[in-house]
Amino acid sequence: MSQDVKTQIIEIIAEQAVLEPSDVSMDQSLADLGIDSLGLVESIFAIEEAFDISVPFNANEPEQSDFDISSVASIVAAVTDLIKDQTA
Repeated sequence: MSQDVKTQIIEIIAEQAVLEPSDVSMDQSLADLGIDSLGLVESIFAIEEAFDISVPFNANEPEQSDFDISSVASIVAAVTDLIKDQTA
């Protein structure tokens, strides 16, 4: 996992949660950080724009998507995988 990807995602999530990046830990869920469904959508749009990737439209339905949003760490892993898939 690229440290740069991790750092950018934490910054995006922290901005949505109105927190400092240092207040975001990898094991927290977006709900733990106070991010609601609208904040989730805005976070996904920001991630897509930052990394020039396309997150699956059903990412907010974990049982139907490979894009896991259950924690900050899982989002970083999913974005890293999408970046790898795009460059492969």
